[in-house]
Parts: sequence; structure tokens; C-alpha cells
Amino acid sequence: MAKNILICDDAAFMRMMIKDILTKNGYTVAGEAENGVKAVEKYNEVKPDLVLMDITMPEMDGIEALRKIKEQDPSAVVVMCSAMGQQAMVIESIQAGAKDFIVKPFQPDRVLEAVSKVLG
Repeated sequence: MAKNILICDDAAFMRMMIKDILTKNGYTVAGEAENGVKAVEKYNEVKPDLVLMDITMPEMDGIEALRKIKEQDPSAVVVMCSAMGQQAMVIESIQAGAKDFIVKPFQPDRVLEAVSKVLG
């Protein structure tokens, strides 16, 4: 069965790139969100198998959105995405419950490796 994935990134171009990588490899994109507030709403709406969450977003950042999702669903599987040089934020997101992180710019094989690793 195809796994449903929620993509959360404030850049439409990034969401499109990730969606392209995932759909070409048999995954289903259950939804997209452009900020942390929408990410939490969408999560509750679509109940995805996995969330790919950007750290730096308007309204509510990815770490805050991760915490809110984990509060509502402790079994949520979230992989954080961040630009180079955000090690402190990566550590904070892992402590908040993220399963892995991917560094931008995305390498398709790294995205797929993270996704298949956390989804088993």
C-alpha cells in the first residue's frame, strides 16, 4: 500500500520538488502546507503516515508545529528539513520527536532514504 505523506514547506518550489521525488517513487502526497499552522490542521485532516516538515516557516515554525502534532498524536512520524548550518535547530527538532532530518538543497536519494528508513 502506498504511504501517505504530508509536505510542509513555505516555498511552493520546494513542495513541488519533494512531491515529484515522492510520487515518482510510489508514495502518495496526502497534502501540502505552507506554514506550521496549516501543517497541524492538515495533519489532523489527512492523518498521514509521514510528515516532511521544513523548520523555517511563517506563522508557526516547523519545530513548534512538530510539538503540536506530537501532543495530539504521539505516534506521528515527522522528518524535518532544514538548510545548511541549522544544527542547533536540527538537534532541537530531534529532541522534540522528529525521526530524522534532511538537509536542503535536497538530494532525491537522501529524501527517499530518510522516508523509507522511518516508514520501515
